[in-house]
Amino acid sequence: MIDFNKNLDINLEDILLADDVVTSILDYLDYIVSIIPEIQFMFGFLQKHPHHHLNVWDHTLYALSFSEKDFMIRLALLLHDSGKPFSFQEGEVRHFKNHPKVSMEITNYVLRQLSFDDDFIRDVCFIVLNHDTPIKSSLIENNYDLALKIYKVQYCDCMAHHPEHLENRIKYLSKTREMFLRYQ
Repeated sequence: MIDFNKNLDINLEDILLADDVVTSILDYLDYIVSIIPEIQFMFGFLQKHPHHHLNVWDHTLYALSFSEKDFMIRLALLLHDSGKPFSFQEGEVRHFKNHPKVSMEITNYVLRQLSFDDDFIRDVCFIVLNHDTPIKSSLIENNYDLALKIYKVQYCDCMAHHPEHLENRIKYLSKTREMFLRYQ
């Protein structure tokens, strides 16, 4: 773990752009928690839903393991479910109906605290807000690059769901990929 008495020559971007992002996050977890304490609420938070076999934090790390080396995508993945511990509806099966909005609000707060520029914050928040929303052709047509980042986050998120419940998500991803091909 990190000795905070030493000067760290590391930053969040370096950590998230490591070749092995999960190991990098775990190696610098104390540092990350010191700058983003909001992620602590994901640690061990059970989803209690058949489509999830991991707690929120482990799901997040697993989703990150599928990501390409893109800081915006990895940052969005790190925070995409940060709102789940604050937006669940308890029942026989736990639901998280408003979690993208809550996660987006947390993301906005975190990125402002970390002094990212407004355009970057807007785009990451948009990705987080829409990580569970089907991508429409109008978004692809109007902002192809941002829509593609949302798709890539959705892909990673999908792959981290329970393997027995991926069929519909994979069909959605395939159909959406076809839409992107029409706009290339």
